[in-house]
Amino acid sequence: MSEVLARWNGLLPEEAAREILLCCGSRTWAASMASKRPIRDEASLLATSDVIWRSLGEPDWLEAFRSHPRIGESRAEDVSPAQSSVWSAQEQQKAATADAAVKMALKWANREYEQKFGRIFIVCATGKSASEILEILRRRLHNDEATELRQAVEEQRQIMHIRLKKWIAG
Repeated sequence: MSEVLARWNGLLPEEAAREILLCCGSRTWAASMASKRPIRDEASLLATSDVIWRSLGEPDWLEAFRSHPRIGESRAEDVSPAQSSVWSAQEQQKAATADAAVKMALKWANREYEQKFGRIFIVCATGKSASEILEILRRRLHNDEATELRQAVEEQRQIMHIRLKKWIAG
């Protein structure tokens, strides 16, 4: 068992939920994760996370989405923990190096997305360039509400996996 998991397993439920919240942004998800302790290893952590995430409802998913900054920005709508902000910056690292025209196109596409769906665009940006993200965003603008929500939920799940792995590694 990793040192992080061993320590986390021993925390009070409220402390454990608060600590793992930086990996997702949904308070219900974090409290549910804390209630499933002890968790022995990374595989169990990821599997538990997936079961809980998929059992949540739209309000919890939207809360998690709000913990992310827009693609191309550094601040989330909701105030998120400092470590979460650092991870967001790392995840968007390739997108941050885009030229001004691509950054402006992303800004406008983000606004169009928000007008259509009423929430920020969620994509697992790790390793993707700004141009790739812009292409994904434009393609997803053609989705209906239900399809897009399912896609955003899956993208958030992928982000959670990356963050849980970083968290457990210390």
